[in-house]
Amino acid sequence: MIVVKVVYMYTPLCGTCQVASRMVDVLEQLLPTVTFERQDLNYVPDKAVEWCIESVPCLLIFQHGELVQKIYAFHSVPYLYETLRKLAE
Repeated sequence: MIVVKVVYMYTPLCGTCQVASRMVDVLEQLLPTVTFERQDLNYVPDKAVEWCIESVPCLLIFQHGELVQKIYAFHSVPYLYETLRKLAE
């Protein structure tokens, strides 16, 4: 079983982040085997440097603790669902 963790990076004043946050809410319900975490980038600037985050919103996808993908363009819930489902298989 592949262990997948998703870290959603955002800032509270970002309008696009607010829309993306609702998408992440739906994904959490659709993918119960995937671990989701949310981090306000204002409070973890060291992580922004460590993970080379270029903008928010950003979805960081980890498999077994290793960063395997970054998503900046969320597109749609079905797009994100398929991306995460394939990694979680």
